[in-house]
Amino acid sequence: MGRNRRLKARLWRWRSNPLRRHDDLVEAWIVLVMWAVIVVGGALAGLVTYDAAATMFAAQRSERHSVQAVLLTDTPPATSTSGGVRDLIRAKVRWTTADGTSRTGSTLVDMGRKAGSKVVVWLDSADNFTSEPASSAEATLESTVLGLAATLAVAGMAFGTGAVARYRLDRRRIDSWGTEWQLVGPSWDRKTS
Repeated sequence: MGRNRRLKARLWRWRSNPLRRHDDLVEAWIVLVMWAVIVVGGALAGLVTYDAAATMFAAQRSERHSVQAVLLTDTPPATSTSGGVRDLIRAKVRWTTADGTSRTGSTLVDMGRKAGSKVVVWLDSADNFTSEPASSAEATLESTVLGLAATLAVAGMAFGTGAVARYRLDRRRIDSWGTEWQLVGPSWDRKTS
């Protein structure tokens, strides 16, 4: 019985009630629309963003390829231990394309390498240097994080918009009460004898 009473208390704005104002019904609709946008819009934004990111990462994996290259210059030794982060420096390398042409270029390689050592470089479909594409697990993780961020962004905007609309309704109600009190208040000042 207590649960039914609480439900009735929450839904009072929707029932016909002589104490219900027009603003109460407007507020009920604002809250309903806000939660619908949060749930449906947030889910849709998250799924669309996840799918777009996953498609982009898959396209990167399909168009990028690695090749063995030879380092043409020595690179300086690593200066400090950076806690698992690779120290990279730009250096000249030479590699052979799929059609047998030898090419040279400058790309990022690990520090502390000697000239003549083999390095792996990543090229795009136009044989320009590019970064290594995300692995399938990394792509899934990044796509998921981006999808969650989009969901939270839509939910936050909907919640903020709903909060601003409810605040304006509250201000309007308070102003209305002030106006009504100016009409009624003076009659309460009379003394009863």
